[in-house]
Amino acid sequence: MVLGLISDTHDHVPHIEKAANIFKEKNVDMVLHAGDFCSPFTIPPFEGLNLKGVFGNNDGDHYLILQKFSEIGATHLGSFGKVEVGNKTIGLYHGTDVPVTEALEQCGNYDVVISGHTHEKKVEFIGNTLAINPGTAHGFEDEATIALLDTQTMDVSFLTLN
Repeated sequence: MVLGLISDTHDHVPHIEKAANIFKEKNVDMVLHAGDFCSPFTIPPFEGLNLKGVFGNNDGDHYLILQKFSEIGATHLGSFGKVEVGNKTIGLYHGTDVPVTEALEQCGNYDVVISGHTHEKKVEFIGNTLAINPGTAHGFEDEATIALLDTQTMDVSFLTLN
């Protein structure tokens, strides 16, 4: 399976739309969003994708975000999500609390841990766990990125949105 990975979109609708289009063009099987959508209006561009997401520390109206997820048939996992993809177990967490992120990466319960928050790309094996941060899809004053993960080969590739 190929997964689309995204985090820290921070209301940047043009980058969100570009990322969603890339995920559709690449026929990803699932999109995992590691939080900081920020506003509910950022959810509809993901319609038609198998979206699963978690809350970040900058997500505003949780109720309306959950409502928008429901409207597009997406799955919101709360503050942390455990996702089973084929024979892989994936932990999805925004990364707000660094010791929690490190504990998830080091505990050995997950094949992959996806987090965001730092806005810095990361691909690193910690023991047998692949830790991934897709960077920030917003970009701010830097590079806006998303990632693709092939769960068969465990290869990660980054794509730039700006």
